[in-house]
Amino acid sequence: MKDFWNQRYAENEYAYGKEGNLFLKEQLSALDAKSMLLPADGQGRNACMAALMGVEAKAFDYSLSGKERAEKLATELGVNIDFECCAAEDFHSEQLYDVLGLIYAHLPNRQAFHQKMLSYVKPGGTIILEAFSKQQIGKTSGGPQTDAMLFSKEELEADFADCSSIEITETETVLNEGQYHEGLASVIRMVAVR
Repeated sequence: MKDFWNQRYAENEYAYGKEGNLFLKEQLSALDAKSMLLPADGQGRNACMAALMGVEAKAFDYSLSGKERAEKLATELGVNIDFECCAAEDFHSEQLYDVLGLIYAHLPNRQAFHQKMLSYVKPGGTIILEAFSKQQIGKTSGGPQTDAMLFSKEELEADFADCSSIEITETETVLNEGQYHEGLASVIRMVAVR
């Protein structure tokens, strides 16, 4: 799977565009956040957006070509991001973050991944998630096409059950995020407070 992502992120175009995710931007702009963790941030579009908004961005992805493209984008935009190349299971931080941004982070072992990432959020910190819902199967607008890699409201409620508040919405939207997230999509959005 690492080879797949390295190849995708080495292509000439930014696979998911250079602009950060709109839902993430909308939610982040309503917060007074100083720091943010962005797991599986691909080519760094969301980390760069956070940095442009004055938020200290820490991101990681296990694709080396993704990291290289993220650093190139940060230079182009004149921002500083801290982007690490590692797998989710190898990520470790002494820092706790104000915000956790999970944007299309469809990883195996979903529940363990979510629990680990939640442990890096400050008490009272915010989790912002947008991903493909299970209704995405059959749609050509992006994302995994296996039920186990897609999300349901019930799964997210269980994964983030320890949060003090949680709001989850399933909806359809038209994506315009580069060549691999384009068209009508079934998404699930969550805002939770640890």
